[in-house]
Amino acid sequence: MSRNMVAVVSSALFVLLAAGLILIPVPFVTWRPGQTVDVMGSTDEGPLIEISGIPTSNSGGKLLMTTVSTTRVDSGISLPEALLAHIAADSDALPREVVYPAGKSNAEVQNEAVAMMDSSRVNAIVAALRAAGQAVTEMPMVSSVSLSGPANGQLRPGDLIEAVDGSEVTTNEEVKTAIQTRAVGDPIVFRVMRGGNSENVTVTTVTERDGAPYLGISLSIGYRYAPSISYRIDSSIVGPSAGLVFALAIYDRITDGVLREGRVVAGTGQVDAAGKVYGIGGIREKIKGAEAAGAKLFLMPASNCADLGDLRTDLRLVPVGTLKDAIAVLQLVNEGQSTQEVPSCG
Repeated sequence: MSRNMVAVVSSALFVLLAAGLILIPVPFVTWRPGQTVDVMGSTDEGPLIEISGIPTSNSGGKLLMTTVSTTRVDSGISLPEALLAHIAADSDALPREVVYPAGKSNAEVQNEAVAMMDSSRVNAIVAALRAAGQAVTEMPMVSSVSLSGPANGQLRPGDLIEAVDGSEVTTNEEVKTAIQTRAVGDPIVFRVMRGGNSENVTVTTVTERDGAPYLGISLSIGYRYAPSISYRIDSSIVGPSAGLVFALAIYDRITDGVLREGRVVAGTGQVDAAGKVYGIGGIREKIKGAEAAGAKLFLMPASNCADLGDLRTDLRLVPVGTLKDAIAVLQLVNEGQSTQEVPSCG
């Protein structure tokens, strides 16, 4: 083979190899700063968090929800894209199996993320109301209804169960016991709270595999409270990590306020109904997004401090373990304490 032919073949192989590196997807997912949203703000339709049935105020401050932009389950990235994301200061590349469970479709992942956002919204409401001293009652709640079960079309997810066959119930165990003591074929009358109104719903039991009476429902803890609180958040924003910011926004609106006018605070963190704050993913990217949006103070789960590494930022990164911790920090700042004087990671 002549030198010219060798050069041609080598060049062709190089081009094919380079094309392969660019076109062949690698099993990684990119994480980048996503949009930031001031949850104290409004749309043309009204406030992002609508509250009625209780006196409210508006402190005039901004409270930013931070997000992460990630590669979709059904999308791939090339090796150069993964390397650039890993090297860049405001992004990262993670193994796909770390972010997305194997075998799940984009629709399945999206549905789970939507469910987590829904749960986060409810937990934020309950945690904020409790922190503000408002009454919240725990109740048995229908969390799902089997399409093939006798309760389908009668009971609905979100129904709060007040009574079974005329006897009031306050826990899931009381509901389960009431069902298990009925015979197969017995009609059971549930008094449920649905859409703010009480109504009776009758479901007839059928036989489960073990011969026990079966309705085809699952139960979880639900909550009853006087105020009406709803959200107008972009439906593309999903997951549980906005809970802390939602709870702070609600608390600020139904109390004298913990945000000072003109102050821009950002944050992230999953919160439960008791107000405990849990760690989240994408903390570095969320911090960079908050910094770009003009925040000076960033409230974050204390457990995420270990994930910061060598991250450089001008933000004051404040670790919190509970909603009350976050409220206390903002109250200190409002009383004149410098943001540089409040606790920080590291």
